Amino acid sequence: MSKNFDVVVIGGGPGGYVAAIRAAQLGFSVACIDEWKNAKGGAAPGGTCTNVGCIPSKALLQSSEHYEHAGHAFAEHGIEVKDLTLNVKKMVARKDTVVKQNNDGILYLLKKNKVTFFHGRGSFAKAGAGGYEIKVAGAGEETIATKHVIVATGSTPRVLPGADFDEKMILSNTGALAMTEVPKRLGLIGAGVIGLEMGSVWRRLGSEVTVLEALPVFLGAVDEQVAKEAQKQFVKQGLAINLGVKIGAIAVGKNEVTVNYVDDKGAAQKAVFDKLIVSIGRIPNTVGLNTEAVGLKLDERGFIAVDGDCKTSLPNVWAVGDVVRGPMLAHKAEEEGVAVAERIAGQHGHVNFNTIPSVIYTSPEIASVGKTEQQLKAENIAYKAGTFPFLANGRARALGDTTGFVKFLADAKTDEILGVHIIGPQASELISEAVVAMEFRASSEDIARICHAHPTLSEALKEAALAVDGRSLNF
Repeated sequence: MSKNFDVVVIGGGPGGYVAAIRAAQLGFSVACIDEWKNAKGGAAPGGTCTNVGCIPSKALLQSSEHYEHAGHAFAEHGIEVKDLTLNVKKMVARKDTVVKQNNDGILYLLKKNKVTFFHGRGSFAKAGAGGYEIKVAGAGEETIATKHVIVATGSTPRVLPGADFDEKMILSNTGALAMTEVPKRLGLIGAGVIGLEMGSVWRRLGSEVTVLEALPVFLGAVDEQVAKEAQKQFVKQGLAINLGVKIGAIAVGKNEVTVNYVDDKGAAQKAVFDKLIVSIGRIPNTVGLNTEAVGLKLDERGFIAVDGDCKTSLPNVWAVGDVVRGPMLAHKAEEEGVAVAERIAGQHGHVNFNTIPSVIYTSPEIASVGKTEQQLKAENIAYKAGTFPFLANGRARALGDTTGFVKFLADAKTDEILGVHIIGPQASELISEAVVAMEFRASSEDIARICHAHPTLSEALKEAALAVDGRSLNF
């Protein structure tokens, strides 16, 4: 006889495990199914984010930044480091420890909230009068029954035709995070978030990094002024960025990968790398869900079709995160997961897609929320802009990192904040103030009138807000 639950969540990534916990908090009996395994075959919930995405990449970014500071920046502070050495295996081992700590933390949270965890692959078995039967295929196989299903199966890396991932020579984010030696020549196809972050890690550790991007512009989704500054800084650091390229044949040899491509001037080129990272986007992970067994509708791009409340085409079946429309961001998945659990309970779940921040954890960091300047122009929205450079910020000078600026965009008539864009030190932390302000529909004047502690990087937000009205005090 199958076990019965009020809610079954398929997927234990940020959207899934958070949805399960919130549903349990609301009094439902909840099961969460996840198939990720650690090196020993044990349960490793947390999805791509925890295992081969957000968490491990930030661990390596931090380690590589320490290494670069020790080799190049410490001397300016009067700290002399002699005979600096690099132990990549230990660095990767630390990354693995951080991942395991997060895996174990999620398992603890599920247990604490009385969520029943199943380690295996969840899929639809059949629909019945009272709900759905879900098959769990793991060490064994069992079927559980539920009234509500939340699908949170995430996404997988998009494969470049003719360049299948072997995770040895042609790498996805998984292989890029597992290298234990620094490749002398590292190629990157795709200048998106994942590609730039991984390129930054290995460039700091000594790789010659070449970026091949099909689009004619760099970071096209980012505010244009920020993107131009980012490109300038990355090139200055040593990244070779090639835009507007057309990738041709890719040949994998014993110890190298050859990429043939046509550059933006139409000339045929050839590049040889020791390793090649392909980062050309991600696709929704619906393989193996057995959606056809219950008639769950997918859209033309393979995402699970949902409405604004994350309801699917089936009654009491919901979907959140990377497997549905919207930005593929862990925090967006979490917000949707909480909102769905609350909607199942008859509450009014809240997700504001206009105030979901985006962050690129390069150096300098890039963070944004709301509209870019080019979007406002395209939509014929009258606006005012204010910028403030970190070069004029006292705390940034003390840190020794004055790269970049803060940019505010506000409605020309009402002064409501329409977008905030930051490139510079700790942009990922600073953006939260802008998110809060926009969620409460604040004006740039509101931020300009709020007292900010001195000396802090956050003062750059106040100054940029003042600059919207042409009255910055320190620049």
